[in-house]
Amino acid sequence: MKFKRSVYLLSLLSFFYGNGNAQTKTAVKHLDEVDYVNPLIGTAVKGFAKGLDGGGTMPCVNVPFAMTNFVAQTRENKMSFMCYEYEDNAVVGLLATHQPTVWMGDYGYVSVMPEVGKLRVLPKERKLSFNHKDEIAKPYYYSVKLNAGGADKIKAEIAGANTCGMFRFTFPKAEQAHLIIQGIDLNPELTDWANDYTARIKKLKGYVHIDTVNNEITGYNPDRQSAQLGPQLNNFKGYFVIKFNKQIRKYGTWDKQVINKGSQSQYGTRMGAFISFKTKANDEIKVVIATSFISIDQARYNLKKEITDWDFDGIVKNTRDKWQQSLKAIQVSGVTKDQKTIFYTALFHTLLFPRQFSEYGKYYSAFDDKVHHGDSYNDYSLWDTFRALHPLLILTQPQRVDGMVQSLLQMYKEGGWMPMWPNPTYTNIMIGTHSDAVVADAYVKGFRGFDTKLAYEALHKDSYDAPDGDTHKKWGDRDLWTSFEARGGLTNYHKLGYVPVDKTRESVSRTIEYSIDDYCVAQVAKGLGKTDDYQQLITWSKNYQHVYNSATGFMAPRNANGEFSAKPDSGFTEGTKWTYTFGAMHDVPGMIKLMGGEKKFADKLSKNFSDGHYRADNEPGHHYLYLFNYCGMPWKTQELVRVHTSAQNFRNLPVGINGNDDCGQTSAWYIFNTLGFYPVSPASGYYSIGAPQFPYMVLNLQHGKKLTIKATDLSAKNKYVKEVTFNGKLIKDFQISHQDIIEGGTLAFTMTGVPQKR
Repeated sequence: MKFKRSVYLLSLLSFFYGNGNAQTKTAVKHLDEVDYVNPLIGTAVKGFAKGLDGGGTMPCVNVPFAMTNFVAQTRENKMSFMCYEYEDNAVVGLLATHQPTVWMGDYGYVSVMPEVGKLRVLPKERKLSFNHKDEIAKPYYYSVKLNAGGADKIKAEIAGANTCGMFRFTFPKAEQAHLIIQGIDLNPELTDWANDYTARIKKLKGYVHIDTVNNEITGYNPDRQSAQLGPQLNNFKGYFVIKFNKQIRKYGTWDKQVINKGSQSQYGTRMGAFISFKTKANDEIKVVIATSFISIDQARYNLKKEITDWDFDGIVKNTRDKWQQSLKAIQVSGVTKDQKTIFYTALFHTLLFPRQFSEYGKYYSAFDDKVHHGDSYNDYSLWDTFRALHPLLILTQPQRVDGMVQSLLQMYKEGGWMPMWPNPTYTNIMIGTHSDAVVADAYVKGFRGFDTKLAYEALHKDSYDAPDGDTHKKWGDRDLWTSFEARGGLTNYHKLGYVPVDKTRESVSRTIEYSIDDYCVAQVAKGLGKTDDYQQLITWSKNYQHVYNSATGFMAPRNANGEFSAKPDSGFTEGTKWTYTFGAMHDVPGMIKLMGGEKKFADKLSKNFSDGHYRADNEPGHHYLYLFNYCGMPWKTQELVRVHTSAQNFRNLPVGINGNDDCGQTSAWYIFNTLGFYPVSPASGYYSIGAPQFPYMVLNLQHGKKLTIKATDLSAKNKYVKEVTFNGKLIKDFQISHQDIIEGGTLAFTMTGVPQKR
């Protein structure tokens, strides 16, 4: 039975209305978990406190982990600019995008834009203003009313699946109406390529073709906005097939400002196509977009798999059902509507990346530039997401974990290394080989649906093999591509026991993060019985101690001659000495001993928070809240969890996340904080216990098992844990194993307003 629009709108709009009049016993419509999601949270950039960055999310419409995201485009995007920013007041297109986050580039994109009146093709010319009161955003549906001139409005709606989406445009009466397709947008004003922009456009040419017989526009876009940060891909293209439910009669192509009426084909660097027609009042025109990285024929196949007719509302329903199925992995009660909205929006953000990259049994590999059979994921923000997102997916999406790990191993097999930040091929953005942590954490937690022999080969290479040119390259952040960075500075890390600041940039952070990765690889070596490797890797995992300056009490940069640098704040990644001094998450007891014992450690850690050095929007410190558990001060952890899951950092507003969400890492951190436990050390198999922020939560696990989390007497005042038990057994050390969690049961907290000092 088809999903009728009236039923759909009732379901959609129920979220925006109150609960009815109790005196007249009006029925309260049940809201599913998906109904609480507000995709506009985190889309604003301005309005944050000084020093905090916002933005980085978008109100995309698609199924969980979709290959292609469908979204209203409010600006021409590039690295450091998202395609949608809440402060914008105009739309330039409805975009099929692959941009994962604000710091990474889009690739293989295509857009469609409606307009009436004079034909205008460039984004600045064709943009139409809108008001946010005329906008609805849900994970499965988006709509906005665009001001088309005078009192006329064009209603634009989006329904999205995995590789395909449908746009529905409702036009006013017009003698001239148009749909503008932009196939590639190499805007010289926005390029990051600076001096070699000319060389770039000589190599890149997009293509569109108008087929009036099959009533479609096909083409490809070879642009990768972060291409300068990775290897050349001669075969890379984002292919598309665009179909219309209205017959193409008037049409043409355009290249920059040149309009070619009647032209059917066009190559270019900033170009596209258009169709023109007359409309009656409230004329509906539907457009489907099918995307592929394999071929135009594959895009057509994807379309047959995902969208079989022009049933817009049916797509909406199907996508809504898939989101609901994923979001009910965690069920909460006893909290306000705002709290549920913040929580389920955060969970929504954890279910977007890494994105599916395979297309029904085949995938294009951006690591050997070829098409393969199998499944694939891409866009891993590994420097961020190894900390909380991937550990959370192990609990909420266990069926995907083996595939995500195997995808990293395929990248190793096809390109020679596991990636640092694939977009969609290698980029040397950020530091460390944190694929190691993702693979090792899955291995330690019992996953075996991937090639463990190949996995250890890839892990071993990261730990043991220096990259090409390691001794003479500085490995600066976002340097133009020369070769894969892997663990830049590894030669000296092995020789000296640390990465020297006078040889390699970001040296202190590298030393600490390489130590974390070595610990993770060591756990796999241990599990596979590779004793000699295990001993060597554990020794290297202590290398972070060699950049601790006992005279200052901070991690500090050292030169190759062993002397500490005269510039104590050099050698760090996105931070200062305060950001990384407590960064060795894999060896907290070792850090405590290094810094003079529990009291000295706790005093300095407290100063980090009290003196304003801590930033919740910076991932290296996401585990810092839980370090007080290791030095006899669990109440301090409980205080900080309350502070940092509050409106100070998370709100039901477009200005809703302090800092970039970084492909779900910040949201995953929030989810764990709210649940009451956190994966401080990857590949350890243990979680550190904090304090739950909701009175009742259920984590639906594999094989029908459930973890029930209860917080008795929880209130604004009662933020401290008086007692915590698991299945009736008292937990004294504020740790719980992964094995206990996945077996299910009841994690019960008794809350109090008095810190339980010991």
